[in-house]
Amino acid sequence: MQKAQMPKNANESQRATGTFAAVGEGGGDSGGLRVSREDRLVTSGGGRRDSARPVRRPAKGRDGGGARDGGGDPPPRKGTAPKKPRRGGGGTGGGKAKAAGGKRRRSWGWRLVRWGLTLAVWGVVAGLAVLGWFAYDLPRVDDVEVITRRPGVTVTAADGTQLASFGDVYGAVVTVHDVPPYLPQAILATEDRRFYSHFGLDVFGLARAMVVNLRAGRVVQGGSTITQQVAKNLFLTHDRTLKRKVQEVLLALWLEQRFTKDQILTIYLNRVYLGAGVYGMEAAAQRYFGVSARGVGLWQAAVLGGLMKAPSRFNPIANPDLAAGRAREVLQNMVEAGWLEPAQAQAAAQGLTVEGLRRSTPGRHFADWVMDNLDGYVGQVDQDLTVMTTLDPRVQAAAEAAVAEALATEGPALKVTQAAAVVLAPDGAVRAMVGGRDYGSSQFNRAVQALRQPGSAFKPFVFAAALEAGYGPDSLLDDAPITVGKWSPENFTGRYLGPITLTKALAESVNTVAVRAAQEAGVDRVRRAAMRFGITTPVGKDLSIALGTSETTLLDLTGAYVPFANGGWGVVPYGIAEIRTRDGQVIYKRAGGGPGRVADPAVVMDMNRMLRAVVTSGTGRAAALPGREVAGKSGTSQANRDAWFVGYTANAVAGVWMGNDNGAPTANVTGGGLPAKTWKRIMEAAEAGYPARPLP
Repeated sequence: MQKAQMPKNANESQRATGTFAAVGEGGGDSGGLRVSREDRLVTSGGGRRDSARPVRRPAKGRDGGGARDGGGDPPPRKGTAPKKPRRGGGGTGGGKAKAAGGKRRRSWGWRLVRWGLTLAVWGVVAGLAVLGWFAYDLPRVDDVEVITRRPGVTVTAADGTQLASFGDVYGAVVTVHDVPPYLPQAILATEDRRFYSHFGLDVFGLARAMVVNLRAGRVVQGGSTITQQVAKNLFLTHDRTLKRKVQEVLLALWLEQRFTKDQILTIYLNRVYLGAGVYGMEAAAQRYFGVSARGVGLWQAAVLGGLMKAPSRFNPIANPDLAAGRAREVLQNMVEAGWLEPAQAQAAAQGLTVEGLRRSTPGRHFADWVMDNLDGYVGQVDQDLTVMTTLDPRVQAAAEAAVAEALATEGPALKVTQAAAVVLAPDGAVRAMVGGRDYGSSQFNRAVQALRQPGSAFKPFVFAAALEAGYGPDSLLDDAPITVGKWSPENFTGRYLGPITLTKALAESVNTVAVRAAQEAGVDRVRRAAMRFGITTPVGKDLSIALGTSETTLLDLTGAYVPFANGGWGVVPYGIAEIRTRDGQVIYKRAGGGPGRVADPAVVMDMNRMLRAVVTSGTGRAAALPGREVAGKSGTSQANRDAWFVGYTANAVAGVWMGNDNGAPTANVTGGGLPAKTWKRIMEAAEAGYPARPLP
C-alpha cells in the first residue's frame, strides 16, 4: 500500500490534520474520508471556494495518495497553500462566515442609525427654517390694542333716535371684571373651558375635537383656544391653510407671553364678531337687547355666549328660535363646567322664548333703503358718518303695528301673508316705511323693491289725462261692454250702468269708463301724465294701462299721488335730511328741490273732488277719517293677487299694499277692504298733532 503524499509544509500538514480530526470526532462513516460542508479549500492565490465538495473514495488498487479507512489526507493541489485552522478546532470556514455575518449585521445597524440621525438633524433644520419663514411673514403685532375697522354709518330718525348702524360697530371697552361673571363663564364653558390652565394651545381639547370629528365623519367641534381665536381675529385672515394655522399657533404663544389671561379674555370680549356688523359684547348687548353688557341677565349672557360659533345663524333678531336653542346648549355647558347649578340653568331657560328674543327693530327696511341711496349723496363712504333721516318714529311705530295686527287677525282667513306701507309728507319726505311684516324674517323691502300691478289705483292718472284733454268731473261716458281688438274688459261687479259721470265712474271703479276715458285722452297722454306725476317704472303703451296692468312699486305710486295733496307740485320721495361726519361737519343738507309743477291747479282741484267721492261714497269708505278731508283710490289686480289703497289729506299721503310674495291669489281681498282699514289706522297716527286742512 502506497503511503499518502505528505504535505509540502507544516501549515498544510496542520490544516489537513485538523480537518481529519474534525471528521474523525464526528464518529461518522468509518469506511471512508468525508469533508464537512463548512470546510473550504484555499487556492495558492488566496481565493476561497464558496462550496465544499465531498472527497470521493479512490478506487481500490490505484495510486494517487488515497487513504483507506479515513487514515490518509488527499494531496493538495499544486500551488495551493493551506490555511491555518481557526482557534478552537472545528471546520476552517464556519467560524469565519459567522464572524463576517455578524460584522455585516453590525455594519447595517450602524448605517441605519447614522442615516436616522442625519435625517433627524436635517428634519429639525428644515422645520426650523419653515417656522422661521412663517415667523418672518407674521403680521405686525405691536398694535394689538389698536382697532382697525371699516367706516361706520349711523342712521337716525328725525328726532335723533338711532335706527340702525352699518359697517364695523364697536361698543365701549369692557373688561372681564366690568361684566357679570356669568358672561365670561358662558363664553369659556362653550369655547375654551381650560383657558386658565393651558399655555395658549389646548392639547386635550384638540385631541377631543379630533375624536369627535372622526366619529361624526365631519367637522362638528373645533380645537382652537380663546387665545388662538384672538390671534386669528386680530392679525390673520380666515384662510384654511397650513401657513395660517402655524402662524396662529405662533401668535397664540406670543400673546400668552405678552398678556395675562384676564387681558387676553378682555381683548376677546371687545373684539369678537357677533353678527349684524357689531364687534364686542357691549355693542352686541346694545344691538340685540338694548342694554349694556354690564347689565345683561343670565339668559342674555347665554345668547351672547352662543353667537361665536355662527353669528348670523344664531342672531337673536333674525333667527330667535335658533338663538334660543343655542342658548340652552350654552346653559347646559355652564352646568357641566361647574359654573351653574341645574336649577339656575332651568330658571334662565324660561326666558328663552322666541317672542322674548324678538326685539322690535323699527324702521329697518327704511334704514336699508337709505343706505342703498347714500352713495348718491356722498360717493364712497371713507369715514364715519351720521345720517339724519325724515322718519317719524311715532308714525313708523303706528304703521308697523297696523300692518302686523291686520296680518295677524285677518290675514290667515283672507290668505294674505305680506303687506307694505309708506307715509309721505307733502314735500315727499318719507315719514314711515314698512317693507314687510317682519324684518328679521325677510329683509326684502316690498315698499320699494316689489313690482306689482296697481289695478284701479292707477286710474287717477287716466282721469287726470282726460281732464287735461277737456273733460270735466261731470262729463258722461258710457258704462257698457267694450272690446278693443281681442280684449274685452269687464267691470268688477259684472253690472253696467249706462252713461255715468267721470266722478261716479272713478268712485265706483268702473273699468269700461276708464278704458273709454283712456281712448278719448289717448294712451300717450295717459302715459305722460303718469310719468309726470311721479311713476318712474315703465308704463305700457296700450289701453290696458287704464286698468293698472303696468307694474310699479308702492313708493312710486304713493309719491305720484303727492301732487294731488300739495296743489300740483311733483316730488321725489326722499329719506335723508342731513349727513354729518363724526366730528360734526355737515357734508349734506336737504335744501328742497323737485320736478316743479306737474299739474294745473284746476286739474288738481277737480281730481280732489273726484277722489274725495271715492272715500265718501265709493269703494274707499273704510278709509274715512272723521273731521278730515280724505281722498284716495283703491286698487285690486287680477284674481285678487294685489290689493292697494293710496290716499291723502292736506298733511300726509299714505299707501298700503297687501298680497303674497309668490303672487298667489288672496281670498277676495280688495283694496277697499283690509288695505283701506289699515290705511285709516296709520293715517290716524300721521294726522295726530296736525290741524285739519282742506285739500287744494
